[in-house]
Amino acid sequence: MSTLDSGLTLIKNASQRVSKANGWMGNAFKSWMPTGLYARALLIMIVPMVILQTVVAFVFMERHWNTVTRRLSAAVVSDIAALIDVYKNYPQDKDRAQLRHIAQKLQLVVDFLPAGDMPPPGPKPFFSLLDQTLSVQLGRQISRPFWIDTVGKSNLVEIRVQLDDSVMRIFAQRSAAYASNSEIFIFWMLGTSTILLIVAVLFLRNQIKPILRLADAAESFGKGREAPNFRPRGAREVRRAAQAFIEMKARVERSIEQRTAMLAGVSHDLRTILTRFKLELALIGEGPEIDAMRKDVDEMSMMLEDYLAFARGDSGEVAQPTDMAMALEELRSDAERNGHTATVAFHGLPVVTVKPASFKRCLANLVSNAARHANTISITGQRDHRYLNITVDDDGPGIPANMREEVFKPFLRLDDARNQDEGGTGLGLAIARDIARSHGGDIMLGESPMGGLRAQVRVPV
Repeated sequence: MSTLDSGLTLIKNASQRVSKANGWMGNAFKSWMPTGLYARALLIMIVPMVILQTVVAFVFMERHWNTVTRRLSAAVVSDIAALIDVYKNYPQDKDRAQLRHIAQKLQLVVDFLPAGDMPPPGPKPFFSLLDQTLSVQLGRQISRPFWIDTVGKSNLVEIRVQLDDSVMRIFAQRSAAYASNSEIFIFWMLGTSTILLIVAVLFLRNQIKPILRLADAAESFGKGREAPNFRPRGAREVRRAAQAFIEMKARVERSIEQRTAMLAGVSHDLRTILTRFKLELALIGEGPEIDAMRKDVDEMSMMLEDYLAFARGDSGEVAQPTDMAMALEELRSDAERNGHTATVAFHGLPVVTVKPASFKRCLANLVSNAARHANTISITGQRDHRYLNITVDDDGPGIPANMREEVFKPFLRLDDARNQDEGGTGLGLAIARDIARSHGGDIMLGESPMGGLRAQVRVPV
């Protein structure tokens, strides 16, 4: 049993190592792959076509040029065999002038070496097609000892044939015995791949544009902006997605309009009743009970405004360029008028496209929340090419880390935290986050370097 257990353990460990290696290779492969749809679609179209073109062209052209090389080599060897016949049949040509003249006509260079052993075989080339073909043809047509060198001189091929009383050495042009296909193959692959790439780029660019327009429209809608020139375009599936987005956008806007209309009616009716209360209290006269009732009516009016602001959100307001540095300066002035110490700093281009009234309400809620529980407030703004970040720091008691998400819930009042919101409705932070998210951003709470709470608003620009 112990041997079996050890064997199973080894197999398990080996399989784990293989799984880790496969996972590492998969992650490495994913890191090299492009992330955009445009580049991935190009790869899906180009890579299989290039591989197919390469295989087909290589197989076809290799067969073709192999046949051509065999025929050229056979012709060169036939010429050499003819020269050997002339050498044997015309012994009266002592100085071999006639034979050399015939060889010159055949574009060969011939000389004769003393009889002796052939040189040792030389190194074989990596692609030995010419070497193999010449060896086969020499053995078939001449049937004499021979030695060939297809490596030494790049443009020439040296062939030695053992004769009865000497060695015939022949130099032939490599192009006369061998047909190279590398240049044609490279030209063919580059040409076809370039044409295929141009066609694929032109086609995919037109197919990707509607998807990018749909993404831009959805992003603008998420930021609370309009996309007036957007309409369904492109392929059938893209048009279907765009049409679904338009219908969804219409349903959302219709729902917001219905909610706004309902709230407007509720607001009108309640304000009418509160106005009657105030008028009746004014007619009754003065007294401690009357003052308490007036205070209750004023508090009800403030609570009603908070409820309506939370339910209404920022519907109906149009996003427009807003000077955020000036808006933050106004918040600082308001905080100082209420007896608090406040500082403001802004970095980057201050003009940002937001819904000015609602976004200022978002920031004002954060500043008022800080002012309610702290003496010193620091407001910092920064804008880069992607985001607008606004940070509100204070020196108050702060909020425990485990409760920083809970405080964004509507109507929530913590018993022992800084957002008890005395006299309020518990909607300040909920309204602020709702406005930030309607701009495509969010609000995060953290610990401030001043010792209190840090509220950071981040929205895309």
